Amino acid sequence: MNDEKAAIRTTYFSLIGNISLALIKGLAGVFGNSYALIADAIESTTDIFSSLLVLFGLKYAKRPADTNHPYGHGKIEPLITFIVVAFLVVSATVIAYESIENIRTPHKVPKAWTLLVLGAIIIWKEWSYRLVSKKGRETNSSSLLADAWHHRSDAITSVMAFIGISIALIFGKGYETADDWAALFASGFILYNSYLIFRPALGEIMDEHQYDDLIEEIREVSLQVPGVRYTEKCFIRKSGMQFHVDLHASVDGCISVEEGHDIAHELQDHLKRQIPNLFHVLIHIEPDIKN
Repeated sequence: MNDEKAAIRTTYFSLIGNISLALIKGLAGVFGNSYALIADAIESTTDIFSSLLVLFGLKYAKRPADTNHPYGHGKIEPLITFIVVAFLVVSATVIAYESIENIRTPHKVPKAWTLLVLGAIIIWKEWSYRLVSKKGRETNSSSLLADAWHHRSDAITSVMAFIGISIALIFGKGYETADDWAALFASGFILYNSYLIFRPALGEIMDEHQYDDLIEEIREVSLQVPGVRYTEKCFIRKSGMQFHVDLHASVDGCISVEEGHDIAHELQDHLKRQIPNLFHVLIHIEPDIKN
């Protein structure tokens, strides 16, 4: 299975899980008198829309290069990530607002059985985060990594709700709002993680220098090609799950232009064979006149 298919399949997993959990949390929150669970359900509802966006972005990014997009359509990935982050910020804001309103409004202590629901949700969401995050790293998908953090933020809000409900149940009257305070704290954590997701995507869209390990690998692989003496400049841009490379390679300055041209093509083909995530490789030949 190639990276694109693996990423899309993972997104379908996220989508189905988010729909199921939004319903479970919402019903448990209403019937269990837990405002933290209701806030959690709101967060899961935004996750549904974000997963749909990620799915759209991954499918759009799969489109081959064309006349108007010679480098492909991969740049839509960080753009989708920005929108996913916006959903996270909105959900955190809604949770914070609802939490403050509920703190100011007297209400009943949550039902004890809601802890069982939350415990199952925490385990499921943390496992989902690890799975989606792993696939995001394997496929170099920034939007999939953002979707993974939706699972982690969901797990965090559920942990906070678990703690808050436990406090309310243990200490009883006067602590009814403990789960609301927990939800408020969770909203701040979600905002912080939103920044952690946003920053790499911004670097990707701005073509920042952030691929030192890949540059080192490219340099090592390049020296395996006969005729390449050393490499100089190496610039990398990420587009979707693939990378575009501009590389300066030094060859014997006394060989013909045709020989230098052949070495450049062999180097380009060799890099693509050895590093499958490279999509477009531009080789600039530098003459080495040293003996």
